Amino acid sequence: MSNIENTPFAPPPTPPPPSNVGPPTTPSAGTPYPARLDVAYPDRLNRVSTAFRLILVIPIAIVSSVLTGGGTQTVRNNRGRWVTTTSASITAGLFAATLLMIVFRRRYPRWWFDFAVELTRFTTRIGAYLALLTDKYPSTVEHQTVTLDIDYPDTDKDLNRWLPLVKWFLAIPHYVALIFLALGAIVSVIIAWFAIVFTGRYPRALFDYIVGVGRWGLRVQAYSFLLVTDRYPPFSLR
Repeated sequence: MSNIENTPFAPPPTPPPPSNVGPPTTPSAGTPYPARLDVAYPDRLNRVSTAFRLILVIPIAIVSSVLTGGGTQTVRNNRGRWVTTTSASITAGLFAATLLMIVFRRRYPRWWFDFAVELTRFTTRIGAYLALLTDKYPSTVEHQTVTLDIDYPDTDKDLNRWLPLVKWFLAIPHYVALIFLALGAIVSVIIAWFAIVFTGRYPRALFDYIVGVGRWGLRVQAYSFLLVTDRYPPFSLR
């Protein structure tokens, strides 16, 4: 009994601190942006379809305009006055509905996120076809040579509920940059048209530049209008 009483008491070891304790972390420079775009570089392109691309794209462009374009109608009312009414496009409706859901409910329904992503993929395939980046006629289902991925956000962790109200304003520097980049892309497509018609090949530097402009524009769209991320888009073509 005396041996037990004289034995020194050893306190239990201090448990290690929880691994999740610490300041919040921000995405590192190497973290991929939540919206990504890539187009497979073609070895050879069809000269004939390239030469008549502006004509061939018309049917699918009409389909796209029906889906994404708004409408303006002028009619005469019962008082004999001409009244003009304008209807919002489906993309504007998606933006407004998503903004309201994030601000008031902190939700981003998965089904209309999926719809917005597929619509963005579809219009991007049309843009790639028009920019001569591919000979594949834009599909309404298959991804083809255009790889576009957008990460679904966790509204509780990834999105500030009030930031969607000002994202369109914060992105103004990107709009200005994209105006000049788009002008350069138009010139690049014209040069590429001649190169393809005569050689059957797309100059790689022009190809990478045009894809880079599309990549930049996608990131701005994901931030400002699709509202899938609060991470400010980088000023980069890569």
